Amino acid sequence: MKRLIIITILLFAATALVTVVYFRHLNTSGKYANLAMRTIPNDASLIFEFNNDKEFYDIFAGSKLFGNLLGQDNQDELTALQQLLLQNPVLKKYFSGQDIFVSLHPQKNNSIDFLLTVSASKEFSEAVLEQLSKQPKNGMLITPTEFDGRPGYIIYLNDLKKRFYVINKDDYCLSGSFSKDIITHCANYDYRREKQSFVLLPDQQRSNSLANLYLNYRALTPLVEQVFLSKNYDIVKNFRQFPGLAALSLNFKGDALIFNGTSEAENSGSEGYLGLFGGQQPVANHLKELFPSTTAYFTNFSVSDPLKFESELADLESKSDFSAQRGDILSKIRKETGISLQKEFPRLLGNEFAVVTTHYHEKIGIVQLKDGSKLLSLLTNTCKMSSDNTGQFTYDNVPQILLGEAFSQFKKPYFKVLDNYLILTNSTSEIVSYTDTYVNRKFLVKTNGYNDFNNLLAESSNVSFFIQFKNAAQLFKQDMKLSFYESFDQANPGWKNFYGASWQLSSSDKSFYTNFCMRLNTDTASIKGAF
Repeated sequence: MKRLIIITILLFAATALVTVVYFRHLNTSGKYANLAMRTIPNDASLIFEFNNDKEFYDIFAGSKLFGNLLGQDNQDELTALQQLLLQNPVLKKYFSGQDIFVSLHPQKNNSIDFLLTVSASKEFSEAVLEQLSKQPKNGMLITPTEFDGRPGYIIYLNDLKKRFYVINKDDYCLSGSFSKDIITHCANYDYRREKQSFVLLPDQQRSNSLANLYLNYRALTPLVEQVFLSKNYDIVKNFRQFPGLAALSLNFKGDALIFNGTSEAENSGSEGYLGLFGGQQPVANHLKELFPSTTAYFTNFSVSDPLKFESELADLESKSDFSAQRGDILSKIRKETGISLQKEFPRLLGNEFAVVTTHYHEKIGIVQLKDGSKLLSLLTNTCKMSSDNTGQFTYDNVPQILLGEAFSQFKKPYFKVLDNYLILTNSTSEIVSYTDTYVNRKFLVKTNGYNDFNNLLAESSNVSFFIQFKNAAQLFKQDMKLSFYESFDQANPGWKNFYGASWQLSSSDKSFYTNFCMRLNTDTASIKGAF
């Protein structure tokens, strides 16, 4: 009995010791990771975090996912940095097990470059790099320099024939980039004078994840402006206006990248249009079953309480620059027709509405209704009818008033009521085209690859964006800056080998549960299993 008690005590003590050591390691790791993240300039659009550990590199060694995501040139650059620096025998002990942050930064010269940031152990010093530079056949030339008064290095990588610029920041943090402009900006960046953009995931969550993704929604706009010809390009526009941050963890599959986590609004007052969906319950997404097979991308909105949504939308619009125009339009309709749209429409609105862009550049609004015949009666008295169920709005910006900023592109649209759905377009030909799609069931859900992709998504959400890259290619050819389109079209491996991507927000307490997914085409993915 005494022996059993002694063994129990010893086991308990060992467990306690392991627990203390484990959490001490987590706290230390988290401390260094926080130090590294705060040195990243806050103009970063997104940050990808992973651990500099052989296990991470082994898992992705045979995967085509990152090769297609990064493209061959970027993959070659990161591989060279991994082999020559991060996993170099001379440097390995200083960086092994450290968290690495790869951040994207739009540049003025129509480019988007990355910054690599990592903490080094306290034993690291400039003498280590001097030792490395003296090694024969090390594949690089290391030259000490300064960037605006801060110590740094220029590392010429022989195989790539490129210079990699490195700066030694405070608290043993090193930042490096192939862009000298980014490093110069990094040298001048002082987190103590700037607002922090990203918040690290909790230590325990990070320790159980292969990799993490951090996103600043409002910083997506400079990224989009770099890629597309028009600064007002509508892709993910509503997401870009959301004053929030996302922190997601990777769930790895052989043919798909899936990140799950949360998106939270910053404490800056109004949460904008997307904030209206935060007070709603997630809704099963069925409207996407009606999107045409030519869909390039769409944004689908879902509300559990349409009346509450309409009330909060009216309050949001009354506090915006759109307030005066909104009031004038509603007053004019009421005066000329005797109908109060803001009272009648909410009673007829269903749970879902969406804006779809096809590869022909068609814009289609699809709104689920509780009673199509009653809405048709309402529209007949306020619109110009061309047939029993088809017509055109005679007052400006009515869809925006009733459904929000996402429908601002329908100024005075044509419409058709099909069963319990309101269809909005900007031309009569688009109405005819969608009617043919609806009648003959030419839907996206019936095309090859969609259902395989859809099976990876959450069944319910409040806001869901989806892009199908093959259908979007024609739009990109017209709308992208030439250098970016050529990269998309010609790079192999590259993004065109992905079937599609999706970003979903589902209301959860005071934040959004967030799901991001990218899946390769079935003929591109060669890995049968999933980790």
